[in-house]
Amino acid sequence: MGAHSLARSGLEPGGVFPLADNRRVDLSVPSAARMYDWLLGGHYNYEVDQRASEELLKVAPTTKELARNNRWFLERVVRVMAEEHGIRQFVDFGSGLPTQNNVHQIAQAVDPRSRVVYVDDDPVVLAHGQAIFDENDQSVVIASDMLETEYILEHADFRRLIDLDQPVGVLFNSVLHCIPDASGPGDLVTRVVDRLRPGSFVVICQLVSDDAGLRRQVTEMMLEQTHGRWGQVRERAQVDRYFDGLVIQPPGLVDVTDWRPDSELKRRQRSIEWTEYGGLAEVPPGRRRGAAVPRPRTA
Repeated sequence: MGAHSLARSGLEPGGVFPLADNRRVDLSVPSAARMYDWLLGGHYNYEVDQRASEELLKVAPTTKELARNNRWFLERVVRVMAEEHGIRQFVDFGSGLPTQNNVHQIAQAVDPRSRVVYVDDDPVVLAHGQAIFDENDQSVVIASDMLETEYILEHADFRRLIDLDQPVGVLFNSVLHCIPDASGPGDLVTRVVDRLRPGSFVVICQLVSDDAGLRRQVTEMMLEQTHGRWGQVRERAQVDRYFDGLVIQPPGLVDVTDWRPDSELKRRQRSIEWTEYGGLAEVPPGRRRGAAVPRPRTA
């Protein structure tokens, strides 16, 4: 779609978009959400996002495969939560741009009464997401930095759709690498999980690599490209700690390409340089809200 379709939404390339909390977003700077959209073959991005993505592909050439596999994982894991665990309300943190088979479409295909709250602060996500959700009163997008958990969980639209006294499916899908260690990605997960009742489920995956040089190179490149709106590529052990206090569901924490695959063809289209690593976990019956968190268990 590129610039002219985005311009019809009032989002001109190079413009500055004010958010509800008075922060301003410079649309001349690439964003991780719009780069991810371009890698998936989407149209809700600018030339600046395409150029940044092409630079990323020079460092990690199989990143398009990584993005596709992450999207397929999202489809599978939401379907599992809805079909096998009866989850009917979902919160998607750092949801990104609408594409085919969004969370609400997958969940509502199982039960049309399913409710979904998306959280993002990219102006293009907000503009196009709201246009879709205006036609679906069971879904909404909240404009917020995902670190602002109190604002999100107390938001009127959140409280209208999500009942925290019932099980919830929460997704941190390919977003925690956008948060630097200093901002506490693990603390974000803990703050949200602390508000969930037992029987809720949490999806976490993020970019990892065993190659320290690649981790450093991509992290530095993305920090430069996005003007600091990025976190870091991490090691598996760092992601493991996000699951403290939760019961990890089979097949465990893996490259998401291998998480309950529904197609051998998709498994062959895997990334080489880095992976999306994570899985699905349940909030256990014995976990008290706000309690100290033990190490994760495996179901």
